[in-house]
Amino acid sequence: MYNSPSSGLSSISDTTSNGSDSKKLRVEDRVGDAPPSRVLHIRKLPNDVSETEIIALGLPFGKVTNILTLKGKNQAFLELSTEEAAMTMVNYYSAVTPHVRSVPVYIQYSNHKELKTDNSNQSGGTLTSGSNSSDGGGTPSSPVLRIIIDNMFYPVTLDVLQQIFSKFGTVMKIITFTKNNQFQALLQYNDPTSAQQAKVALDGQNIYNACCTLRIDYSKLVNLNVKYNNDKSRDYTRPELPAGDGQPALDPSVVAALGKDSNSLLGVYGDVQRVKILFNKKDSALIQMADMNQAQLAMSHLNGQKMYSKIIRVTMSKHQTVQLPRDGLDDQGLTKDFTNSPLHRFKKPGSKNFQNIFPPSATLHLSNIPQDITEEDLRVLFSNSGGTVKAFKFFQDHKMALIQMTTIEEAIQCLIDLHNYNMGNNHHLKVSFSKSTI
Repeated sequence: MYNSPSSGLSSISDTTSNGSDSKKLRVEDRVGDAPPSRVLHIRKLPNDVSETEIIALGLPFGKVTNILTLKGKNQAFLELSTEEAAMTMVNYYSAVTPHVRSVPVYIQYSNHKELKTDNSNQSGGTLTSGSNSSDGGGTPSSPVLRIIIDNMFYPVTLDVLQQIFSKFGTVMKIITFTKNNQFQALLQYNDPTSAQQAKVALDGQNIYNACCTLRIDYSKLVNLNVKYNNDKSRDYTRPELPAGDGQPALDPSVVAALGKDSNSLLGVYGDVQRVKILFNKKDSALIQMADMNQAQLAMSHLNGQKMYSKIIRVTMSKHQTVQLPRDGLDDQGLTKDFTNSPLHRFKKPGSKNFQNIFPPSATLHLSNIPQDITEEDLRVLFSNSGGTVKAFKFFQDHKMALIQMTTIEEAIQCLIDLHNYNMGNNHHLKVSFSKSTI
């Protein structure tokens, strides 16, 4: 298992090649006379070394904040976030000779205390932020990594992935699945920089000796939707999520979810104003729509459908409005006000949404899809809502698509989970029922 900087990183674990030469090096020669500094001087680099390869030397020890490459001299300066991280790196490489492309390189403290970020350095090198320079030079927009594991001779669990990847930042969510007989995972950090550092350090490395090779790329998704905490998925920010092996218990978090889900589902047929879960019957709710016509539409289309494996019964209430609790009165979160909800589809008079009201079906219409999102991205996203994607079809402009689930109940759950889902760059996915099939 990847437990230390030396167990998985090929750039620092090659201690056998040129071993006799390595043993002749003295620590004093490697460290030099300069006092400890968070800026390190690296010598004897290969001619065409990339900044990514240089940064990979430092990532196991801390955040790399800057890099200066001296192209004609086979040298570089690497700045870490703290002096302690730099000292750990130098001490480690005093005992284990670092290699880049099987070539031994030499690391010592620099006389510089920090690298100045100006573009006119006299040595002709280029100075860029370490967090932005690796992996092609662009700043990744997504904190989500897509991980494929090759040669998986031993099982890889969520806990193993969390242990490995948490070395580079806070792991928020993980989803695992199998596709084409390959174990895959989506892993979300709390920021894109952590994802970038993990990719640079771990792509191509083995979890176990000579097997379980990590193939890592950025996902087009910017946020993962995790419904259950179990052996296949986990949201580390929401430990209260159910395991998914039974009906959700009606604890306060689930009651709150029922209110939100009602807003999402009934919102297909009108703008939900307020939802009140009944205190003595928490599987029932009063839902106030914007007008009588919307209430009639919701009742006619949703009565008899299934949600949470139960039949939904929708009838007209004798109450004309849902009363909000009085100020200072705690109603345990049973009443929700959705008057200003961003999920409202019918706020604009004459909206096209009025022309696209259809009964629940297994086929969903998707719109507002970013150009760089692929069919594979959407299939993974919708499969994670607990269903199976039966068919998929992009429209010609790739901004819209149809996706068909196995059952209407699965489609209802996907709509609840993924309507208004943040796809990144201010693109929120729009999901509605379709009259078409694929």
